[in-house]
Amino acid sequence: MSVQVRETLETIVGDRWVKTRLPELAPYDADALPGYRATPSLAVFPGTRDELIAVVRALARTKTAWVPRGAGTGLSGGALADDVVLIGLNRLTRIIDVDPVNRLARVEPGVVNARLSRETTRYGLQYAPDPSSQTACTIGGNVAENAGGPHCLKYGVTLNHVLECEVVLPDGSVTRLGGAYTEQDGYDLLGAFVGSEGCFGIATEVTVQLVPLPDAVQTLLADFSSVQDAARAVSRIIASGIVPAALEMMDNATIRCVEASIYAAGYPVDAAAVLLCEVDGVAEGLDEDVAIIRDACLATGARSVTVATSAEDRTRLWQGRKKAFGAMGRLSPALVVQDAVVPRTKLPEVLTAIDAIAAEYDVRVCNVFHAGDGNLHPNIPYNAHDAQESARVHDAMSAIMQACIAAGGTITGEHGVGLDKLPYMESLFDAASLDAMCRVRSVFDPYRRANPGKVVPVHACREWHGTNAVKHDTVRQDATTPHV
Repeated sequence: MSVQVRETLETIVGDRWVKTRLPELAPYDADALPGYRATPSLAVFPGTRDELIAVVRALARTKTAWVPRGAGTGLSGGALADDVVLIGLNRLTRIIDVDPVNRLARVEPGVVNARLSRETTRYGLQYAPDPSSQTACTIGGNVAENAGGPHCLKYGVTLNHVLECEVVLPDGSVTRLGGAYTEQDGYDLLGAFVGSEGCFGIATEVTVQLVPLPDAVQTLLADFSSVQDAARAVSRIIASGIVPAALEMMDNATIRCVEASIYAAGYPVDAAAVLLCEVDGVAEGLDEDVAIIRDACLATGARSVTVATSAEDRTRLWQGRKKAFGAMGRLSPALVVQDAVVPRTKLPEVLTAIDAIAAEYDVRVCNVFHAGDGNLHPNIPYNAHDAQESARVHDAMSAIMQACIAAGGTITGEHGVGLDKLPYMESLFDAASLDAMCRVRSVFDPYRRANPGKVVPVHACREWHGTNAVKHDTVRQDATTPHV
């Protein structure tokens, strides 16, 4: 990175907020998915909207590529900057305005997801999307990845709750996409931007809709002696006409891991799988929904169905689910967290296939996922310093992803493509579809300076030659860590 670029950025944000030394950059060489390492040329941390815009404009003038980064909780390698500038958004933390009458909030991109709901509960409102990392992940990152969470089954993903974004485009111009109070004519550019993984620009301000806190909530735990029975219960519940607020599944490996940790929730450790189901809404009639769900679970082989009797019980059950990934840290020094979506009716056969793949490659798979919308999260704990084990993990994950595609599924439900899923894009999309993606990207970033080398395979897009594009097969990795 040239001295001129560094000095220009220091003039904008101050010397303290431009990092160039390797020890300072080390915290930003990975996201929450182990296996990928990429060191930025420098990292810059604007503290205001105007500073952010000025930074992007300065980089545009010097034709410098950059990667935006929020809290770094992503699980696809999407926020890695390989010898290009990293723009950190974690200082932009203002909740600009809460409008309880119109049920809106305007926030900066660095606002932590859970904080927004805490701030709006005083008005009887909440921000519904709730990724498992919600105590750390930011709204800007949620917008970039179109994040989901357990309650997206009923309430929808981030896209369903974002009304408007002010965006600084890669050329430094500023525009507004969507509308807080009115529908916009023409192309749905906001819909294109949400989930664009930092390739179209950076949201400087996000307007989200808020929803009322439910009058009543009921949370059920059903345990099964068969994973396939639990999977069949999912389809039976949805077929009953009830759409739960959340419908989550954990297998025995995950249950045992959680129950051995500080997040123990009281899950039965001898169960092959459990379903955590929640319904909410008007109190009247909710007991009937609970009865229908209980009957559906028992009819498909549940050993028992219990209902949380207090807010504390409900919190405990959900803590076990949302902290499951953290609990897996007890099993091994590294964990691959995957993300794929299959039709709900295919869950039994896909889970059977995952078991067979785990046995074939001699790896341990822990399944914890959003069963209600078929969003699988097979996790493999492993030792990244064991080359042979790492190779088996890589092969197993590739086989799992191909099995999901073969079942009529897709390669990501909420974690994004980033770097991790680039190898699967051509298994899912033909050349014409990939070309269309490139053309849409060119509308926002014709020179590929924003998050270069991500989402679409580089050879499918003609990358700008002045950009040091991150390529899947050239990302610097730990020597023993596979491309997983």
